[in-house]
Amino acid sequence: MPFDIIVPKGSPPPLAPYSPGTKARAGNAVYVSGTLALDGSGKLVGPGDVKAQTRHVLETIKSVLEAAGGSLKDITFNHIFLTDLADYAAMNEVYREYFPSNPPARYCIRADLVKPEFLVEIASVAHVG
Repeated sequence: MPFDIIVPKGSPPPLAPYSPGTKARAGNAVYVSGTLALDGSGKLVGPGDVKAQTRHVLETIKSVLEAAGGSLKDITFNHIFLTDLADYAAMNEVYREYFPSNPPARYCIRADLVKPEFLVEIASVAHVG
């Protein structure tokens, strides 16, 4: 299925061969790549602070969806990865700010991320339109 690449203005450079998001040309699915707490120049945001990293990750996902014509309300599923499950409550505190009611389906697992300074990574599936 053909798709369009979604790259919001000010996105950090990818750490590997991937696009920040893709939108299916047939239908309305938008897939947001695993998102880390990186600023537009590729520098870590919120070292050692899972709340700051979660907030930045969700803001970045929001920008990808807006570039695709959608919003966080269009997310149907989130994939959440934490390097330490001790950060679960703190991550959820910030997550609830972005999804205060009718939150999307999700899972959350503990996993090593691409670099040890990353504490959280989130990938999303949305249906825009």
